[in-house]
Amino acid sequence: MNINSIKKTTGFILATGLLVGCASGPKFEASALKNQNNETAKVSQLDENQRKSWSSLDLLTDTIPGMSINLAYEELIKDYEGETVIVAVVDSGIDIEHEDLKDVLWVNEDEIPNNNIDDDKNGYVDDVYGWNFLGDIVEENLEKTRIVRDLQPKYESKTAEDISAENKAEYEMYMKAKAEFDEDVQKAKQNSDYYKGLKKQVEVAQVNLTDSLKGKPLTIENLKALETNDAALSQQKMFMLNIMNNVGEDISAAIEQLDGGINYFQSQLDYHYNLDLNARAEKLGDNPDDWSTKYYGNNQVTGPDPEKADARHGTHVAGIIAASRQNDVGMSGAASNVKIMSVRAVPDGDEYDKDIALGIRYAVDNGAKVINTSFGKYFSTHTDWVNGAIKYAEENDVLIVNAAGNEGIDLDENRVYPNDEWPGQTSEIANNFINVGSITPSYSENLVSSFSNYGKDDVDVFAPGSAIYSTVPLDKYEFLQGTSMASPNVAGVAAMIRSLYPKLTAAQVKEAIINSGLSSSIQVNVGGDPENKKAFNELSKSGKMVNMYNALIYASKL
Repeated sequence: MNINSIKKTTGFILATGLLVGCASGPKFEASALKNQNNETAKVSQLDENQRKSWSSLDLLTDTIPGMSINLAYEELIKDYEGETVIVAVVDSGIDIEHEDLKDVLWVNEDEIPNNNIDDDKNGYVDDVYGWNFLGDIVEENLEKTRIVRDLQPKYESKTAEDISAENKAEYEMYMKAKAEFDEDVQKAKQNSDYYKGLKKQVEVAQVNLTDSLKGKPLTIENLKALETNDAALSQQKMFMLNIMNNVGEDISAAIEQLDGGINYFQSQLDYHYNLDLNARAEKLGDNPDDWSTKYYGNNQVTGPDPEKADARHGTHVAGIIAASRQNDVGMSGAASNVKIMSVRAVPDGDEYDKDIALGIRYAVDNGAKVINTSFGKYFSTHTDWVNGAIKYAEENDVLIVNAAGNEGIDLDENRVYPNDEWPGQTSEIANNFINVGSITPSYSENLVSSFSNYGKDDVDVFAPGSAIYSTVPLDKYEFLQGTSMASPNVAGVAAMIRSLYPKLTAAQVKEAIINSGLSSSIQVNVGGDPENKKAFNELSKSGKMVNMYNALIYASKL
């Protein structure tokens, strides 16, 4: 579609943003961008710069459903700095030496680095950049695996009639976890065997076809010209042509992709579903079911890997929020004047409730005003601890921004942890929790990311989460996607509101973000299924996409 014709159909009105300073933050004499209910698809081809920054763009100027971040900086806040806001990233760890993050890191000024003394008396020794509740743990079980491992001796030979009323809930959790565990293990084994078999087929066909070509290179053209009466070789020829047409003529690249699939599913079997693995006992020595032991782990917030591979997720999240906007390097985060606190509590596997609860409390106690939680799971053994931490954050006026999850399911019918309410209930446990789904750069039926969870009651808003360019370890940058990327985009918006309007409460910041977003009645695919379409504004509580420009205008009026 022609870009000019797209601009004519947006229905937006943009007024000049006049800045008026006052003690409680700037007041903006600007009109908010209007809701977009036009069902005309807006799918323009993104150039390289747009691909890397689409979450900062907007429908009016760029025909892309970003968060109007560039517009906000250019028209509203270019002359206003605000207060410094600490944002805690509870995640897999952060590369604190990254070129685009090293200048925006929170530093605990009350701690003398590397003197092995708890100078600030908070229980965490040398916590200069945050705290690592995982110690040297990287790979971990899923929660369902831990439940099966720990409860199988108690329940494996029991039926429902054998269970007391006191143990009924635990037994039902075990049975559900066991059923899912058995199914998942079987699938992982089948997929691993499938990729191994496919790799073997490629290798055998490569050898036989290379011999048959008698010195000619193994190319699509030469394979098509190869004539044979050997049925097996003919089958291998067709198989290899199919491979080449899909991944190219470099067979080593195809084998590398297959190795990736093999390693992925084997890793699941070795770690996620391994009943013999107890990484916490082996590497940390802390009992995850004992709330009385709270000071464990270490201050290595990047994690134990010298190559920092396990910090990839957390580093990417941190960059989305606050990668320096001042250094002309790499990319720019959503927020300026922010300091990132690293709380390492999410392994390769499911997080422990204890680590998350203590991680949230650590962030609150050390001055964070926004906490990003880009993780989640579908079983929880100590939900009360995490809910208590969310309430603790609320009591201390701290906002939590959370990823809704990547299974493409309706959270109104499926419980995910953490969350601020139960399926089927509209009452929230606290008013400081925003649950975020993911959208794509395409304003069309594909607006909602195919992987994104949704829910009229249990998801609050949507934000950019597909193909997001951000920081990864060792001064590199990558495109990653997930609601894990949508959540920090919203956390960045929240940080800017808290910076410019420090007198607003966490609940008011949540209100500004949710109420000011752009709504649309466009019909979109749900869970990536073209046969399952719903109006976008029916997929979340607000029915809206987060928009920084509007959120700042809304906040200025509170």
